[in-house]
Amino acid sequence: MTSTGIEGFDYVIVGAGSAGCVLADRLSRDDRVRVLLLEAGGPDTDELIHIPAALGMLFGSHTDWSYRTVEQPQPGRAFSWPRGKTLGGSSSTNVMIYTRGNRHDYDSWRDEHGAKGWGYDDILPYFMKSESNHRLGEPYHGSDGPLHVEDRAYTHELSQSWLDAAVEWGMDRNDDFAGASCVGAGLYQVTCHHGRRWSTADAYLRPALGRPNLTVRTSAVATKITLDGSRAAGITYLRDGQERTAHADREILLCGGSINSPQLLLLSGIGDPDELHDVGIDVRVPLPGVGRNLQDHLMAPVVWETRNSTDIVRDLLTPDNLERWRTHGDGPFASNYGEVGAFLNVTDGQSRPDVQLVGGATALILSGEEGPDRPVFTMNCVPLHPQTRGTVRLASPDPQAPPLIDPRYFDVPADASVMVAGLRAVMDIAHRAPFAEYLARSYLPASDDLDGLDDAALEEHVRRWSATAYHPVGTCAMGTGHDSVVNSDLEVYGVERLRVVDASVMPTVISGNTNAPTIMIAEKAAERIG
Repeated sequence: MTSTGIEGFDYVIVGAGSAGCVLADRLSRDDRVRVLLLEAGGPDTDELIHIPAALGMLFGSHTDWSYRTVEQPQPGRAFSWPRGKTLGGSSSTNVMIYTRGNRHDYDSWRDEHGAKGWGYDDILPYFMKSESNHRLGEPYHGSDGPLHVEDRAYTHELSQSWLDAAVEWGMDRNDDFAGASCVGAGLYQVTCHHGRRWSTADAYLRPALGRPNLTVRTSAVATKITLDGSRAAGITYLRDGQERTAHADREILLCGGSINSPQLLLLSGIGDPDELHDVGIDVRVPLPGVGRNLQDHLMAPVVWETRNSTDIVRDLLTPDNLERWRTHGDGPFASNYGEVGAFLNVTDGQSRPDVQLVGGATALILSGEEGPDRPVFTMNCVPLHPQTRGTVRLASPDPQAPPLIDPRYFDVPADASVMVAGLRAVMDIAHRAPFAEYLARSYLPASDDLDGLDDAALEEHVRRWSATAYHPVGTCAMGTGHDSVVNSDLEVYGVERLRVVDASVMPTVISGNTNAPTIMIAEKAAERIG
């Protein structure tokens, strides 16, 4: 490995994902500043990224970090943790569902964690600033932001039938999960534009690429934050077999997400002293909260074999339908699989939802198992407020070694209990018309008497078949507590000119999908930084 000289910029952004692309665009609009954006992955030129229904083919590909957790004691297995590794980050590989959580999520950041300025009324303008919603408008939605949000260009007949059944069961119909309330059942809006995935690389980065003051480097793996005393001075990174250093005159902005941002802090000697000593890294800034407070949403499926209908993946992803998508941007290739769902409370009857449902007419997330050879419909149950807290730690001082990801799934028994209660609601909805007429038998759990399964059997199903919902947060938590890593301006405690701007700063996981809130965080941070 050879080393090259030091380059100078005003801002160095590490990670061109859901947050990093936002910052690169917003900061580089000031032509007086020089901005460097580093991305470990490659460009987002693969057509599969832009086809919504191809999302399953991205997992385990060159666009995926392909992380795995350590073995989880309660389920007795490790979990696959896909994360985007390309321009756009996970916004280029996710399920594209646009939700925001609810008012209580953000007010609790402010009131319970000391995140001043992050209550719901504070952050709503940044959601609206980011958004160009094709159907919805004020007072909750924007119409001229970079991020296109639309009603999906294709919806399978079974998704509509499930929605009708959920309303028959007693839920209110909700055509705006990101509006006044997310409670109820409805079809999900998606981050797409005319049926094509619309990542933050599409929304923010691509329009900015022609600016002479913005430099974007892909295949650039950050290895260390260089410190000058207590000040963050630059970033060391590997590219083309060479070690390079980029100096930041103003600030370094970490946007690597809930795994890579704490990993880079730890590699730089910023973290818990005992953990750093264990892997042979000198302590530069003792900050015990780095890599702690890891939270993630789990989901567990109920899968039915269906009759008199089709399976999106098995039956509809045909060459003719691909050509239809390429020409018109609609048809089955515009499906994101998770087409329909709901937010509801299944445990204590409060108005605040504790479960999210996400489903569609194919095998959605079967823990990496080979899918069924017949048409199916899946409905996943996602408990929204996990009580367990995990960690991200270093396995070694090698910056290219995967970190140790330990979400501690099911360490708190109540997490499994909420999931069981949610699955019972899912099974009860399935008895209602018009959805019930399409169901042949249960595929998962495999039972001739699905309703007769006791709680112990359902809990065993949960432990066997649950999978990540791809929502890790919290490992560089914002707030004023002992384990907080950044303050309300997202500045790292004990280090000058260093901020973290990504999902890792969320003190608690929000009640829904995390992509839109991550973009909101970056919009708010960009205004503060610039």
